[in-house]
Amino acid sequence: MILSEDHSESLELSKKAQKRMLKMARLEERKIERRAKEKATRKEKKIKRAEKIAAGEQVSENEGAQKRAKLNRVKEPFAARVVLDLGFDDKMSDKEIISLCSQLAYVYSINRRSPNPFRSLLFTSLNGRTLSRLEKLNQAGYKRWVGTEWWSEGYDRLWVQTLEEFTPRDGEGFGDATSKEDWAKDNIVEKSPEESLAVPVSQNRVVYLTADSSEILEELREGETYIIGGICDHNRYKNLCLDKARASGVRAAQLPIGRYLSHLSTRKVLTVNQVFGILVKWVETRDWELSFYSVIPKRKFQDRGRGREPTDMDFPAKTTVMEEEEPAL
Repeated sequence: MILSEDHSESLELSKKAQKRMLKMARLEERKIERRAKEKATRKEKKIKRAEKIAAGEQVSENEGAQKRAKLNRVKEPFAARVVLDLGFDDKMSDKEIISLCSQLAYVYSINRRSPNPFRSLLFTSLNGRTLSRLEKLNQAGYKRWVGTEWWSEGYDRLWVQTLEEFTPRDGEGFGDATSKEDWAKDNIVEKSPEESLAVPVSQNRVVYLTADSSEILEELREGETYIIGGICDHNRYKNLCLDKARASGVRAAQLPIGRYLSHLSTRKVLTVNQVFGILVKWVETRDWELSFYSVIPKRKFQDRGRGREPTDMDFPAKTTVMEEEEPAL
């Protein structure tokens, strides 16, 4: 009996892997069906609304129009770049890859809805299963995310890419530097925030955010680049991002969570979108404590030893935990 190529490949998979593939296929089919129903519902609502207008009935502004108006309000972008380093594809399971891709969608959604979004949102080292997963979702919808950039190369392209084309101002030369790279590392700094978003950038103005660093990030600054490790590993890889930052020759720092949430037992296990949400909230408020309490879910504040639920005393006034809307991939 001659087996097809697809069939022969399926026989090589374990029963657990085959079940997982079937489950993913069913979920994808249900998603397509659900979106078709949502599209039909929206179409029906538009028809009914048009009929009411034609009949002279008063029609209130629909929810969709209100959301569009909210998104189109005047925004003041924060002139800094956030990089999502996706160079950990080989260190995650398929389930973690799926979770990471959802977190990336939340990152985009948070930035798009913020009154002070980061001006540049860059995704680097997009390869392997992460790329395959994003390509399958909503017909590669990530490519339509406004204000984002996607590289298959690593983030070091930021300061390597155009050094050959870059020269110092007339009459300056490279001084005591042993190479153009060394000169650029120390001198491509004096730029306005807008100019600093163009490559090459100075490695001195790049910060890799990792909880394993002993240095505390005191504030965010325009003109700087902040890297978030794009990995979903439940904190099982110690010093992974810290070692990568050191190998890249860039500064590493952690958010000052321990200063404000020392009692939080799981404070270091944050998702990619939670870290990004904290950065966005800080840009809006310039208040780290408010940013942490606004983004970190309330369930993390439970006293596991005594089963104590968080009270109003655990949260600053005028603060609500950020509710994440399901983003469109």
